Amino acid sequence: MSKKGKVLLIIGGVIIAIIAFFTCLYFYLLTPVSKSSELVSFTVNRGDSKMQIVDNLKSAGLIKNKYVALIYIFLSGNTNIQAGDYELNRVESTNDIIKTLANGDIIEIGKEYVSITFKEGITLKEYLQLLSEKTNLNYDEMLNEINDEEFLNNLINDYWFLTSDILNQDIYYALEGYLYPNTYQIYTETNLNEVIRKMLNETNKKLETIKDEINASDYSIHEILTMASIVEKEAISYSDRQKVAQVIYKRLNINMNLGMDVTTYYGVGKSLKETLTNLDLNDENPYNTRITSFIGLPVGPICNPSIDSIKAVLNPAETDYTYFYADVITGNVYFTNDYNEFLEFKRIYG
Repeated sequence: MSKKGKVLLIIGGVIIAIIAFFTCLYFYLLTPVSKSSELVSFTVNRGDSKMQIVDNLKSAGLIKNKYVALIYIFLSGNTNIQAGDYELNRVESTNDIIKTLANGDIIEIGKEYVSITFKEGITLKEYLQLLSEKTNLNYDEMLNEINDEEFLNNLINDYWFLTSDILNQDIYYALEGYLYPNTYQIYTETNLNEVIRKMLNETNKKLETIKDEINASDYSIHEILTMASIVEKEAISYSDRQKVAQVIYKRLNINMNLGMDVTTYYGVGKSLKETLTNLDLNDENPYNTRITSFIGLPVGPICNPSIDSIKAVLNPAETDYTYFYADVITGNVYFTNDYNEFLEFKRIYG
């Protein structure tokens, strides 16, 4: 190679290294300022410039760098920042904070609200129970309203990830699996539509980040969330969740029943702390995959899964297991291709 060629190669390498460095720095500076949840009141005044807004966000300790935040505003298209009062969280990324401001998810000054945490993997009924304890909403009334067809069709029209699949009459609760588990600030005097849309907005934020992967899947969004809900209940670590997802895919591909207890628990309305009876295991409901004649997925999700479980379903492990046993005490999951070894896992850890 000529001397000139070497110089050009070096210059090119330096340029690529610089670009890579600043790209990594850009994405790092968009990450949350804290790993601990801490709510911060924040106001966008009518007439505030974008520079003033990011200055205020930086002063409030909500973002790492105001210039990177400003760049993100224009690159993302979230330029229509809404004036109002907000409750923001330091565990949120700059991306999520800017989207919140652009969506206008404001609070009303003087109106009482409460912070409610919906944990990953809990069911819609548990969501409603928490709401009934913390707000004016009545549990039984919410149970009736949550499956109202007109209510659901309005939501389907407004959210790309909600489809007619949720209208299946065999589904216990239509929005099971679609309400993203997180901490929400909810008015103590509210209505179900307002609360559900707040949660669906959060679901939208999460799913938008993996929309291309969802669209590329051979499975529908409803099937993906159904699998993710099973994965959420069966495993804790991301690597184990990927392996559980692989087992699900394999069993579907070879027309083998899933045979997973967590679907039976949901189908008969029991918690994982309770004991399944033979009657439960043989109950012919649209969720119980323990019945050997039940081939395929449950009719819908069995809980509200985390983004990690959804990603695990979209990116299953490159393994070839057929069986696994989840130890509910330690959280460990044991995988095998040998049925006798599976039975031994069950004997030892069951």
